[in-house]
Amino acid sequence: MKYIYADNAATTKMSEKALEVQIDCMHKHYGNPSSLHSVGQDAKIVLEDARAVMAKYLNANPGEIYFTSGGSEADNQAIISAATFGERKGKKHIISSKFEHHAVLHTLYKLERQGFEVTYLDVYENGMVRPQDVADAIREDTALVTIMYANNEIGTIQPIKEIGAICREKKVVFHTDAVQAAGHLHIDVEADNIDMLSISAHKFHGPKGVGALYCKKGIPLYNLIEGGAQEKGKRAGTEDIPAIAAMAAAFEEVHQNMDENMVKVAAMRDHLISGLKEIEHSALNGDETHRLPGTVNFCFEGIEGESLLLFLDDRGIAASSGSACTSGSLDPSHVLLAIGRIHDVAHGSLRLSITEENTMEEMDYIVQSVKEVVSYLRSFSPVWEDLMKGKREFIL
Repeated sequence: MKYIYADNAATTKMSEKALEVQIDCMHKHYGNPSSLHSVGQDAKIVLEDARAVMAKYLNANPGEIYFTSGGSEADNQAIISAATFGERKGKKHIISSKFEHHAVLHTLYKLERQGFEVTYLDVYENGMVRPQDVADAIREDTALVTIMYANNEIGTIQPIKEIGAICREKKVVFHTDAVQAAGHLHIDVEADNIDMLSISAHKFHGPKGVGALYCKKGIPLYNLIEGGAQEKGKRAGTEDIPAIAAMAAAFEEVHQNMDENMVKVAAMRDHLISGLKEIEHSALNGDETHRLPGTVNFCFEGIEGESLLLFLDDRGIAASSGSACTSGSLDPSHVLLAIGRIHDVAHGSLRLSITEENTMEEMDYIVQSVKEVVSYLRSFSPVWEDLMKGKREFIL
């Protein structure tokens, strides 16, 4: 049985090109880029070439790109930097949203314990942050606005350009967690008015354990890791040249084929949405239009998401019920609660995230499988029985 991988929001398979570059780099460019000898300087050339590639496709300056261990580190450094330097100016207020990734939320919770005040904006039923809400929340002591580019669970794309313009006008630093968006959407940090942006390679067919932080020139960075003078003195530790080179290769590859792939993937996404809508008492989570090309998230009333995932896996389909970072938790998704889903409904969620490597035939198989599994699970669900007998009211 062929296995269908539909959990690309959790991680993607490395591309052949990225894998080839990484292995080749391990053999040929093993030097320390901080060393002055020729082997080290060869590695430094690879490092700076990768930096230039990342900058090119973000419309940034290479000197504004800092390599990290992934999106979580980039989020942490961006937020803590803005908070630290804002505090020095008497600014201890931060604005974010209720459905950010935990790399952002947990960092904000930590800052709250240190005396910062955080305003968590509503995202409404369509899973969107409203720019006017951002404008209304900005105060004289606001040090940072951090709003994700696209949500990792429901896939909704936020009005980043408009939010960035508001922050630029108010002279407030604007950070966006673009981990889900980078490599799947065209991002222009200048046009989008972005001051800091986080990226993770494994979301666009690069290796795990490597990412990047874009930080606009003139915005100071606080060191999370002390040590050597790597990354312009802002991120100590010898750079992982093979992983960085592979990330750049993957980033370049996805951009060369992005327009074509966006059309192909969006067509499969819409086919999934259309088919899953046929299941009674189900609902698409998030705006139907303003979403990533490959992300679909549904709730099915009367079932548990974990059971659905296990039965789909038995049928050869890899999916998830939300963020892979919290898949071991029994609590319902904070993202679904933020858009107004009640606990019972939020527990019955399914996230399908696809790429250009998937096919329309696979989408047909997924839809048919989900229909059959949902029907089967409902057949012995006491909650579904109560709903059918009128002892409970349907929500969806």
